[in-house]
Amino acid sequence: MEFTLRNWDFKDIESVAFHANNKKLADNLRDQFPYPYTIGDAELYINTCINSDASKNIFYAVDVDGKAVGSIGVFMQEDIYRKSAEIGYWLGEEYWNKGIMSKAISQISERAFKRFDIVRIFAITYIHNTGSRKALEKAGFELEGVLRKSVVKDGNIYDTCVFSLIKL
Repeated sequence: MEFTLRNWDFKDIESVAFHANNKKLADNLRDQFPYPYTIGDAELYINTCINSDASKNIFYAVDVDGKAVGSIGVFMQEDIYRKSAEIGYWLGEEYWNKGIMSKAISQISERAFKRFDIVRIFAITYIHNTGSRKALEKAGFELEGVLRKSVVKDGNIYDTCVFSLIKL
């Protein structure tokens, strides 16, 4: 399926609120990703993306047929971690298993390595999020390890997987 990564626009608010308002998404993301996901949440998120410091972050809408159906970003780390950046993303459920996110991860990683003085991009996923793990692996990320009992989500304690892509 064809998609583009593009800058955010306030016209994306309704589409983001629609695609992000999904318990399955929220269950696999950090607590800062709310459920239910409202128009107000979408407006706040897009405002944050648009006004982000481009010297430290990349935020893109994942666009299919002119609609923002997901989000992807790379976030610079600080202090002793300043040569690393974290990648984060989500995609509306109707677009899962179509190869979009693995390609988006590859594209934004390539751009991040060119834009930032980094040598490593990493991602952290819940161990049970096989879709995210597969997308990272297809994009060339390697599993570095499993952090046992490392997160609490909805009262449950889960293991997480750390993946990375190293600049060649």
